[in-house]
Amino acid sequence: MKEYMTWLNGERSDGARDIDEHQAGGDHYKRMAVQPWEVMELILTAEEFSGYLKGCIIKHSMRNNSKPGEYNDLEKAKHYMAKLNDFEKRVF
Repeated sequence: MKEYMTWLNGERSDGARDIDEHQAGGDHYKRMAVQPWEVMELILTAEEFSGYLKGCIIKHSMRNNSKPGEYNDLEKAKHYMAKLNDFEKRVF
C-alpha cells in the first residue's frame, strides 16, 4: 500500500490532503484516472524519476512570472519539490 506524504499545514485550500491530490495551476491532471507522474514512477528507474522531478523544479523556478496571465510557477516548483522529497524518502 502506498504511503502518502501529507502537506505540513494539513488540508490545502483546494481540498488536497496529499501531494498526489494537489495540482498547481488547473485541474487537467486531477481529471485523469492516473496521473502522468505515477506512470513515470513505475516505468523510469529511481534515478531517472528523481532527475525528471529535479528538471521540473528547475524549469518552473526559472520561468516564474514569465508568461502573462499564467499561474505562478513557483507554486508548481514547490509541488514538484514536495513530490521529490516524498519520493526520495520512500526510495533512497
